[in-house]
Amino acid sequence: MRRRAAEFRRPVRRRFSSWFWFTLCGLAALAFIVILSKESAPGTRPAFNKRYGHDRITEGLNITEEMLSPDSVTRQLNDQISLAKSFVVIAKESNNLQFAWELSAQIRNSQILLSNAATRRTPLTIRESETAIRDMALLLVQAQQLHYDSSTMIMKLKAKIQTLEEQVGSASEKSSKYGQIAAEEVPKSLYCLGVRLTTEWFKNRNLLKKLNEKMEAEAKIKDNNLHHFCVFSDNILASSVVVNSTALNSENPEMVVFHLVTDEVNYGAMKAWFALNSFQGVTVEVQKFEDFTWLNASYVPVLKQLQDSETKNYYFSGINDGGKTPIKFRNPKYLSMLNHLRFYIPEVFPALKKVVFLDDDVVVQKDLSGLFSLDLNGNVNGAVETCMETFHRYHKYLNYSHPLIRSHFDPDACGWAFGMNVFDLVQWRKSNVTGIYHYWQEKNLDRTLWKLGTLPPGLLTFYGLTEPLDSSWHVLGLGYTNVDPQLIENGAVLHFNGNSKPWLKIGIEKYKPIWDKYVDYTHPLMQQCNFH
Repeated sequence: MRRRAAEFRRPVRRRFSSWFWFTLCGLAALAFIVILSKESAPGTRPAFNKRYGHDRITEGLNITEEMLSPDSVTRQLNDQISLAKSFVVIAKESNNLQFAWELSAQIRNSQILLSNAATRRTPLTIRESETAIRDMALLLVQAQQLHYDSSTMIMKLKAKIQTLEEQVGSASEKSSKYGQIAAEEVPKSLYCLGVRLTTEWFKNRNLLKKLNEKMEAEAKIKDNNLHHFCVFSDNILASSVVVNSTALNSENPEMVVFHLVTDEVNYGAMKAWFALNSFQGVTVEVQKFEDFTWLNASYVPVLKQLQDSETKNYYFSGINDGGKTPIKFRNPKYLSMLNHLRFYIPEVFPALKKVVFLDDDVVVQKDLSGLFSLDLNGNVNGAVETCMETFHRYHKYLNYSHPLIRSHFDPDACGWAFGMNVFDLVQWRKSNVTGIYHYWQEKNLDRTLWKLGTLPPGLLTFYGLTEPLDSSWHVLGLGYTNVDPQLIENGAVLHFNGNSKPWLKIGIEKYKPIWDKYVDYTHPLMQQCNFH
């Protein structure tokens, strides 16, 4: 290629030397440093107002400049008073009352000095406080010589805490015992009602006539198109509240049939009460379990256990096992046939296909007809689950150190509540649920699988056969704890489970009106027995 002529060539670009660029950068950096130093110089910044800073710190606090001073006499006196108060407590614990009195007197003297200074609004002087500070210092030195130091204080407080914990434990045990006794009592008014009703039943022939007229509709008792409820109880008034609250809140009370089962003692009184009173057209059948010929020791494990001398001693002789078993588990009511009759519902009502079981300590405040159309998905028991995190799961009720329990049941399985249960009796009979119950009762003869009660064997018996229901159907806790008012308002069945039953003096006052509104206190028999 030919080279261009000189006049057509591109002019050569002149380059600055590297020294030039180094010099320029150095000057720029120097200028930046000078500017920064000027901005940070004391003369260029606004002076910080120390007084303003102190005001900000002490704003809203009862602190003065004199107290902030390292030579403050007021602060020294306050520190002495705080330490002396601690030594007063320890001196009293050590029964050194004279020394405690001397310390208290000196504390008062120092407090008077501080009060006078605050009133006149002038700081304490060393001259006027010298005597008080010296006298207090002598007492504090004496306290240290008496071994009233921090380590001694800690040891004494630990011993005191242990003593208090033992006292609390003893008081808690006594409270539990007395609470259990109070829960088991029969109020005089309730006993009076039973006696008067029994008398009325035997002397008033018209009652039997009324009852016979009511039982003309005996076909209703076996009609599976109706809504059947069962209650097993020896408490007349509680059973009456269950029936009355169900009737008053039912959309079709004439479709409701109640099957009440009681014992021989209360049978006449129960029959008389439900003959004397009508409940919105609800049909009520009363039976006594002594009439069930199949209920005998050869068939029922609980009755067989009652013939065992060891079981009798455990529950009825008052033998103490050293406090290993809480008193609530030694309650003979757990061996009551009325308590265990819930496991024999198909035998009690052989003609029925579906039953809603209710405890006698519930109040119904919604229509329960919807329970009879629920699909249990092939399960036997419809119940509300009660587990929250680790509470009320199987391991809370059963002994998982026993291999039989450990190998058959998930310890984290969710517990559920007795008290409002829908039972499909057709599936019950197919699954031989009563036989399952018998198996576990016989295995627990020595009470090593669970302590006595009906919920633990219920959890075993209906394991894998329980359909969870919506929690609004059954709200628990009104007999022992605080319950969310929203749950109570939305609940269909409210359960007073726990010791504080609404008919007892120990009942929780704020929940008693829920139960009381279904009791007719104007009834002549109620007034005669002083119910109020």
